[in-house]
Amino acid sequence: MKAVRLHDYHKSPVVEDVPEPTISGPLDVIVKVGGAGVCRTDLHIIEGQWAEAMGPELPYTIGHENAGWVHEVGDGVTNVAVGDTVILHPQPSCGLCLACRAGRDMQCTGGAFFPGLSNNDGGMAEYLRSTARACVKLNPDTNPADVAALADAGITAYHAVRKAVPLLYPGTTAVVQGAGGLGHIGIQTLAALTATRIVVVDRNPEALELARQIGADETVLADGGHVDAVKDLTGGDGANVVFDFVAEQGAERDAWAMTAPAGYQYVIGYGGEFKAPTLDFVAGEKNVIGNIVGTYNDLAELMVLAQAGRVTLHTKQYPLDAALDALDDLDNGRVRGRAILVP
Repeated sequence: MKAVRLHDYHKSPVVEDVPEPTISGPLDVIVKVGGAGVCRTDLHIIEGQWAEAMGPELPYTIGHENAGWVHEVGDGVTNVAVGDTVILHPQPSCGLCLACRAGRDMQCTGGAFFPGLSNNDGGMAEYLRSTARACVKLNPDTNPADVAALADAGITAYHAVRKAVPLLYPGTTAVVQGAGGLGHIGIQTLAALTATRIVVVDRNPEALELARQIGADETVLADGGHVDAVKDLTGGDGANVVFDFVAEQGAERDAWAMTAPAGYQYVIGYGGEFKAPTLDFVAGEKNVIGNIVGTYNDLAELMVLAQAGRVTLHTKQYPLDAALDALDDLDNGRVRGRAILVP
């Protein structure tokens, strides 16, 4: 089968032929990939930023946002069957450690293997090995390419919004900084789950136009005066909650400046460095919350919204052979919404 393989850090991956994955345990599931999301994390992987944390042996297949059809199952699998349409939680957790028992899949300590980041091949390929614990069964008429990126980008945004729901009662304001692959899901999730006023900040006018179409009440062009513009929209105070889907190149400091006293800055993007005087924390009683990928339950809940048409993933599709084009388009800001590889 064809797969997108990373051979060396700081060099482009290659599309090459590799053997198809095989069942190696009773809970394994082989999925015929119908769509694989192209994520900014894939760019960070290529840059070597995850090498020390995850320790994969090169070469390996990247791709951690995957959906498709069950192709083969292990002897112990009971929740899905061959032919089922599924989306895969990116970390197939063990289910036995304390973190898993508490529903915190991303903090699993029991040897979860995270295809596409760890020493296990990902889904930018024709077939992928995952586990029964990762599978969320979908309506059979769902096109996997339409939802694949919800497996990471979607639940990352949903996870942050879901945590902030108690803070976003009527009369509050939420700022979404960055209306790209994650941010445009965050906007829709805010509109579906809360009654807050949604203000979207982005440097791209096309992204702001999309934001208006999917639920933004106000949009602000990030042209250098955006912090003051948000302050003007909020009576000089700033927003009750700021969701920072950028968090690099100074955006993380802008998010802090746009957060009201006693407000919350949710950091979802990464790559920058957050610094603030401790007096600002004390006097302003501001809160900074980190957010990683959502849980299995987050994915199941998000798919209910998606299949009801309340959250729609805006995509640009590429054939698997054009993976390098998709990565380049993402890196250079030419993708509105999410790039999806279709084998």
